[in-house]
Amino acid sequence: MPTLTQDIARFIAGLKPETLPREVADKARACLVNALGMAVNGFDTPYAPVARKAALALDGEVPGGATLFGDGRRSTIGAACLANSALFHGRAQEDTCGAAHFGTILIPMLLAMTEARGYPLARLIPALVAGYETGGLLENAFAGATTPNGFRSSAVYGGVAAAAAAGKLMGLDETRLASALANAVSFAGGVLQPFADGTDEWRYQVGIVARNGLAAAELAAAGSVSAPHAFEGKAGFIACFAGVEPPADLSSRLGRDWSILRVTFKPYPVCAFNQTPVTGALVLRKALAGQELASVRVRMNPYETGYAGMDAVGPFNSISGTLMSIPFCIATTLVHGAPSMRHMTTYDDAAVNALVAKTELVTDPEVPVLSAVIEARTVSGVKHVHSQRMTPADYAFDRATLRELLTRTGAEQGLAPELFERIERVVDALPNGRIQEIVDLFAAIEPRRQAA
Repeated sequence: MPTLTQDIARFIAGLKPETLPREVADKARACLVNALGMAVNGFDTPYAPVARKAALALDGEVPGGATLFGDGRRSTIGAACLANSALFHGRAQEDTCGAAHFGTILIPMLLAMTEARGYPLARLIPALVAGYETGGLLENAFAGATTPNGFRSSAVYGGVAAAAAAGKLMGLDETRLASALANAVSFAGGVLQPFADGTDEWRYQVGIVARNGLAAAELAAAGSVSAPHAFEGKAGFIACFAGVEPPADLSSRLGRDWSILRVTFKPYPVCAFNQTPVTGALVLRKALAGQELASVRVRMNPYETGYAGMDAVGPFNSISGTLMSIPFCIATTLVHGAPSMRHMTTYDDAAVNALVAKTELVTDPEVPVLSAVIEARTVSGVKHVHSQRMTPADYAFDRATLRELLTRTGAEQGLAPELFERIERVVDALPNGRIQEIVDLFAAIEPRRQAA
């Protein structure tokens, strides 16, 4: 009987550009557009420079290697994974599949591999789909168990996703793909504590995960002997991380329930779980029409309220703390409107902090995931209640909505709409064109990064 690694490997090997459902290929392109757009929009975030410095210290400059975006120097593929993933993750407006941000892992890695090794661009979309489908299959099945235990989905499931994508881009056969997946299982890990402490390790997790996934595929290509029962074994991935029995139909979901079609995009630079509270707070703010508030009460699902950092009330000293905090995100929205990076990095706003102190977060299992019920009471005693019910479909933006989001965000950053039009043209031309056209997109932000 085939193991889960073998079943997934067979599915990955069978992915071909000509047989991918059109909606799947179109969503992969949308993920590329969003990732590239938010990466250029994140040119002034501080995380990529830290990651670049570390990457160059580890691997040095490599002529003919992979470009460190927004910098222009070249290094190893692994160094580019570390540096570029931090750029793609800089605004926290990356795509989300469940609770995992696979785009920040897969896209920088695949672009670096393609640039440094000259893989055909025709392999890029199938490799990207392979990563989303592998990681998404496991995240959807087990995140309900792993997240409450303090494991970050991007780190736990991202390594396996990266190994699948790297192996597909490299053209590994089923046997080597299965080994790559098993290797990645042995390298999996990553905790949520940085969110609780408001620190930055999570910005760099995704680059490390990409490097590990790449190493898993390279080891497989080199002939590693890897555990066939890496997922379902007694001491395997599912038992150790989730502590549950694997669903009997798990592998049969591949190619039937496409994970990439569940991928969502973020309209605001806050945690994925805070997108709905912000959306609801914007509606409530309009109804309040400037009335002074005595208290705010928000009810949300325990999966979200229990996530590290979501209940933080300050004092805040980093955006890693503010973007996670439900009270802060609601308070800054009620005070200022749609949150910007400037709002999220202003930690001494007296009006916002006063409202944070008046905001109560309530865990309510009756409220579905991706939903929030916000109750606001004015100083005059009037109670306003707004229930914001959302599903992943509400955040699975079409290209027109995604284009508006990227250009609006770009306007805040002083970037011209033409840059985002160019991103779309380059992505829509795939598999035609050259990888250099993607690399050149970042040349436009290098002077801005240096000025910033």
